[in-house]
Amino acid sequence: MKHYFLRMKTKGHCPPRKPIRKIIWSWIGAFLGILSIAYLGEVWNSHDKASLFLIGSFGASAVLIYGAPLVEFSQPRNLIGGHVFSALVGVTIALLCKEHMILASALAVSLAVAVMHLTRTLHPPGGATALIAVIGGDSIQDLGYWYAVSPVLIGAFLMLLVALFVNNMSIDPKRHYPVYWV
Repeated sequence: MKHYFLRMKTKGHCPPRKPIRKIIWSWIGAFLGILSIAYLGEVWNSHDKASLFLIGSFGASAVLIYGAPLVEFSQPRNLIGGHVFSALVGVTIALLCKEHMILASALAVSLAVAVMHLTRTLHPPGGATALIAVIGGDSIQDLGYWYAVSPVLIGAFLMLLVALFVNNMSIDPKRHYPVYWV
């Protein structure tokens, strides 16, 4: 037991704050990415379903692809694949376990993680995308597998377009996107 707690001993220090230029570019990307999804949702669904287009996991994706564009989790393959595979898993579990939300929630997230690992598309917000398919209520569940296309695929693709634009505008040669496509 002692060995277990020794593993939790810190081995490093908190890194310094990022340069203000990086913070500003991250802010611009996150602002434009979320704004574009929200705006498209408003225009496309100019009635009661407008809010369905902007799902919570996109906020976490914005942190990754605009705030840390060079990390593995932020790459296009991970962004698109992680969200879409997770949405498909989440919808499937929601359909199979309608009466067991607690079990369905745990299965959707854990299976989404496994599928993302197997497909090399690990994107942490994908866990939330799978969970939203289970707990999102009737408005989300009524979409069925269409949820994986709209809002998930379309929203993730729109965020990717913004990431390609914003993350390559900086004059800093260390800030570029993507590191790899496939």
